[in-house]
Amino acid sequence: MELNLTRPICFFDLETTGTNVAKDRIVEISVLKVYPNGNKESKTWLVNPEMEIPKEVIAIHGISNEKVANEPTFKDLSRTIYAMIKDCDLGGFNSDRFDIPLLAEEMLRAELDFDMKSMVSIDVQTIFHKMEKRTLAAAYKFYCQKDLTDAHSAEADTLATYEVLLSQLDRYPDLENNVKKLAEFSTHRQFADFAGFLGYDKDGAEVFAFGKHKGRKVLDVLDKEPGYFGWILNADFPLYTKKVLTQVKLSQLNNKLG
Repeated sequence: MELNLTRPICFFDLETTGTNVAKDRIVEISVLKVYPNGNKESKTWLVNPEMEIPKEVIAIHGISNEKVANEPTFKDLSRTIYAMIKDCDLGGFNSDRFDIPLLAEEMLRAELDFDMKSMVSIDVQTIFHKMEKRTLAAAYKFYCQKDLTDAHSAEADTLATYEVLLSQLDRYPDLENNVKKLAEFSTHRQFADFAGFLGYDKDGAEVFAFGKHKGRKVLDVLDKEPGYFGWILNADFPLYTKKVLTQVKLSQLNNKLG
């Protein structure tokens, strides 16, 4: 089965210096772009993270500090990568909770205004967990009858993720071959930011999803405790979370001026 597409979708995978979205950096990114006519193009980049890669992380993906020392930084590559994924939907394995938030951080650090408002994303891991509850290697074996021999290589993981999704569509007749529907099915919960610090209430208003104000409307908190906004901006929160919070704050100011 082939994906039913109305526009291109980019499956991608990251290898990184760690799992902290706000602090860690990309050391390898691979993108597989699939077009509505079935054509595909792929590209993989090694990236100099401009920070030390911990030994325990090198043991997982095998990308050493020496290997990336002379590679371009993400900022150097950012416009090329952005041009490849612009006006596309996204797909990945655990991408909604890790790869997309970290990619967004890197884009914002590179001063590119990355935004998902015009995109949807399919998280193949979520579909897998809802259906079978396993890992990517197990998913590849289960759905494709293949061994993922080069796991934690961004290119191998990206291709495996794409193949798993195609096999999922073959296996589950109730999965609709529609990118928007697959994105909805593979979403755990809607958040206003990528990292899950800001959610929505039943009326679609932004609410805090953490801390002492969890469940409270962002606008109410900012109105009654304006210092909380400054604290978040100066604390170790992801840049995209700060961006969304700033947008809410600006809308509050505009409403007051209007």
